[in-house]
Amino acid sequence: MRKAIPPGERLAVTLRFLASGDSYKSLSVAFRIAPNTISIFIPEVCNAIYKALKSEYLKFPTNEQQWKDIAAKFNERWNFPNCIGSVHGKHVVMKAPPRSGSTFYNYKGTHSIVLMAIADAEYK
Repeated sequence: MRKAIPPGERLAVTLRFLASGDSYKSLSVAFRIAPNTISIFIPEVCNAIYKALKSEYLKFPTNEQQWKDIAAKFNERWNFPNCIGSVHGKHVVMKAPPRSGSTFYNYKGTHSIVLMAIADAEYK
């Protein structure tokens, strides 16, 4: 029977995947783990990261005063009154997947996916 892939190595592969967008095949060569195994544990690790961090980073206000406090922080720090959050998007340029046609083709003339983020006044 084979040894299980250690959690630290699973995390390293997942973080490389999330940071670089490398294919499972490329990660397979770099980490010497079969692509089908990588395809199984990356979603599991992402789910574990989400569960561990959601209460810290994905908190929503539960009462009116908390909403007002958030708006006050935006006004105080950024001179932006009545704001409760910010949204930003970025095109992440990538190599088009095989047989994807124009699915990932953008107005800038490149292939990309859009990364969206929301944040509070303190970049959280």
